[in-house]
Amino acid sequence: MYKLNIIGLLTVALLISSCGDKKTAATNTTSVSNNTADSTSAKTILFFGDSLTAGYGLDDASKAFPGAVQNKIDSAKLPYKVVNAGVSGETSAGGKGRIAWILKQKVDVFVLELGANDGLRGIPVSETTQNLQAVIDSVKSKYPKAKLMLLGMQVPPNMGTAYALSFKAIFPELAAKNKMTLMPFLLKDVGGVAALNQKDGIHPTAEGAKIVGNNVWQVLKSLLI
Repeated sequence: MYKLNIIGLLTVALLISSCGDKKTAATNTTSVSNNTADSTSAKTILFFGDSLTAGYGLDDASKAFPGAVQNKIDSAKLPYKVVNAGVSGETSAGGKGRIAWILKQKVDVFVLELGANDGLRGIPVSETTQNLQAVIDSVKSKYPKAKLMLLGMQVPPNMGTAYALSFKAIFPELAAKNKMTLMPFLLKDVGGVAALNQKDGIHPTAEGAKIVGNNVWQVLKSLLI
């Protein structure tokens, strides 16, 4: 029952994120680094995703989970700066369309969080897979030495068991194919926990985002240390 509640809340979250105002990449790509080190010497970690990355409902991007990751990096005194390239409502096709612009900046570590809005809309798994692979290919082509991480998502069972299972399988399959570090489910420990979500009961609060960021950090740090 608990798992179903999490998935149900995620469904509503994605409904809202898919309807949110979609900002341009130029206005929604934000550095959240607090590191005082020379920016030219710091390596860049780019988080590329939808409203969960963008920090929907929070008062600034630094409170979204990528900002929590930056805090961990700063505490560890590692020479990395986090760039939040999340856009609310983004689909895999949208990400495919804007990735070239995003890659105008140097990328050392690329963290991909996209596809959930595709699942909510029932877009064929093959199409989502192709779009995500195109994004990954763009990164690998432009920055072949960049380290890659994939954040997994899920869709609710009311989309059909076969579709839900096929969608869930997108992420481990892409991670294996492209030798990416995988976090199976981004909202682990936060989805469905009322105290860690905003009044809508859906999007993480600043505290929830810290937990998400900590979970991401536990997987990501192996690429940095």
